[in-house]
Amino acid sequence: MDIVELRRAMEAVADPDQAEPMAAYMKHHFRFLGAKAPAIRLAAKPTLAAAADVDRTELLGFADQLWDQPEREFQYVGCQLLRKWVAKLAPADIDRLQHYIVTKSWWDTVDSLAAWSVGPLVRSNPELVPVMDRWIDSSNMWLARTAILHQLSYKADTDADRLFSYAERRASDTEFFIRKAIGWALRQYARESPDEVRSFVAANEDRLSGLSRREALKHLHG
Repeated sequence: MDIVELRRAMEAVADPDQAEPMAAYMKHHFRFLGAKAPAIRLAAKPTLAAAADVDRTELLGFADQLWDQPEREFQYVGCQLLRKWVAKLAPADIDRLQHYIVTKSWWDTVDSLAAWSVGPLVRSNPELVPVMDRWIDSSNMWLARTAILHQLSYKADTDADRLFSYAERRASDTEFFIRKAIGWALRQYARESPDEVRSFVAANEDRLSGLSRREALKHLHG
C-alpha cells in the first residue's frame, strides 16, 4: 500500500471537469479530484488487494493517510478498505473508527463506516454494544447516526429492542440526519419483521417525526 502510487492511479482515472459538480453535490464540504465510483474502484483495486498482507496496525495506519488527503475520493477508498478488511480489526479499534466518523464527517463516509465497519465489528465483538449505547446519546450527530445505523446489515439478527430504544431516545431530535437515520433503520428492519415496525411506529406516532415515520413505512402496505 503506497499513498503516492494510489494518488497517481486516482489522478489518472479522474475527470477534472467533474470535480466542481461533485463538490457542489456535497455542499462544498470537500475537494474532489473528479473520480466517480467505478473509477475509484478501478484505481483502488491494487491497494485493496495489497491490504491482504498487512496487519491491523498497518491497515489503520494507511487509513489514517487516506483521511489526511485533501480530496474526498481518498476517504471513499478508506471506507472500501475498512469494509473489505474489517475482519482484521480488534475491539480496541472502535476508537479509531470513531475518529474516522468524526473527522471530515458527512453522510457519505459515515453511513459506510456505520453499516460496513462499525456494524460488523460490534457484531463480532458483543462487548462493544455498550459503546453504541453511549454513542446514541452523543452530542455529535454522526456518532448518534452511526449507533442508529450500525445494525443495517444484521437482518434477522437485529437486536430489535435496542433498535427501537435508540429510535425512542432520539425521536425528538430535530436534526434531519438523525430523523432520516431512524426511518432508514426501521425500514431496513421492516424487511424482516414488518408487523413489529408497524406496531412500533403506531405506538410512537406522536413522538417520531413525520420524516422518520414515512421512511419507516415506505415499503409497507396495508
